[in-house]
Amino acid sequence: MSDNVEKYIKRKVYKSTNSRIAQKFVDAGLEKLRACINCGTCTGGCPSGRRTAYRTRSVLRRALTGDESVLEDIGIWFCSTCYTCYERCPRGIPVTDMIIKLRNIAVEEGHILDPHFVLANKVFYVTGHGVPANGEGNQKWRDLRESYGLPPLPPTVHMHPEAVKECQELMKSVGFRDLLDKIEKQKEKEKLEAEKAEANKIEDKKKEKEKK
Repeated sequence: MSDNVEKYIKRKVYKSTNSRIAQKFVDAGLEKLRACINCGTCTGGCPSGRRTAYRTRSVLRRALTGDESVLEDIGIWFCSTCYTCYERCPRGIPVTDMIIKLRNIAVEEGHILDPHFVLANKVFYVTGHGVPANGEGNQKWRDLRESYGLPPLPPTVHMHPEAVKECQELMKSVGFRDLLDKIEKQKEKEKLEAEKAEANKIEDKKKEKEKK
């Protein structure tokens, strides 16, 4: 029977498969990942999965088996963290927390979407806010707050701009600034490599034309 299975059933073989990712879940206290029975309840109830190619079960399975390509999969960013999968899991697995942890691992290794990186590097670190309400372009937000009887700016670093430096010091102390710098260097390197590859491609085409 085993010979027939190997002969007729094609199995996907991952080039880089180990337990490193799963071990990171265990180290973070999320060892319940190993209790997953791959039933698909998380995927079946996922609102994002109805509208995108995101499949929660597949993501968790790849993380469990150590398929490192999952860290580069854009699908892990489609999760809206609605916690539907968390509530419905028959094994009580904190699925949403695991997706968040998977994103953390991806970012630590430089796999972050450009819009997210810009938000973290140019907005959150600089202003202390994910969605700033100050500045000329955000007057509508301030007007909306005032229409509800609230002060135009929330009682955060917007009202206490001197606290931005304190926030930045905190981000430096936990390694957030170092992480952003690391990712920035990696993205610059990848950009240069892509430009070099494109230049080589153009040069090769030019040489081919000259030969003809």
